[in-house]
Amino acid sequence: MTEIQTPTPRDAFELLLAGNQRFVAGTPEHPNQDATRRAEIAPGQNPFAVLFGCSDSRLAAEIIFDRGLGDLFVVRTAGHVAGAEVLGSIEYAVELLDCPLVVVLGHDSCGAIRAAITAADVGRAPSGFVRDVVERVTPSVLAARAAGRCLDEEILHEHIRHTVDLLLERSRTLAEKVAAGQTAVVGLCYRLADGSAQLVAVRGLDATVPTAS
Repeated sequence: MTEIQTPTPRDAFELLLAGNQRFVAGTPEHPNQDATRRAEIAPGQNPFAVLFGCSDSRLAAEIIFDRGLGDLFVVRTAGHVAGAEVLGSIEYAVELLDCPLVVVLGHDSCGAIRAAITAADVGRAPSGFVRDVVERVTPSVLAARAAGRCLDEEILHEHIRHTVDLLLERSRTLAEKVAAGQTAVVGLCYRLADGSAQLVAVRGLDATVPTAS
């Protein structure tokens, strides 16, 4: 099997966005989705990005970024809340698989964020383990409102930025990789209606791409 050159963080970011642009335009190429690719990566994986996103069924990573087998290391939880298992999975991809890019992917009309907003308003969280998800999102709701950002989209962007910062604060492995320029962490907001991914946070990427407020 031919050795694959690991892309730079910027190259990985541009590769991901190019796929999303094809998806939005309705011209997907469906790369790396055939039997040849399946056989090629059977001995080992070399994904170019970690995709940590919400578990929402409308957020299928390989589809919205027009990628295929072995391209993305995908980790998903409701509201992209990060616990020890998530951090361990991301560290595995960054440390052992040399992924040069970590993406936190949120989206509009997120049920977890809506539940956290409701809980903050009425002072009562849901029961069961859903409560744990809501409690992990609530700090983002409170922080956004404290800064005068009260619209749902503003709260969503705050939660994406909060998650990006949380990953770097809690994972020394990831923070060191970013500091060394070997990995970048970005936060993207996916729009369900048009399929586009909007940049809202950048850490460790020498990019001048403007981010959403």
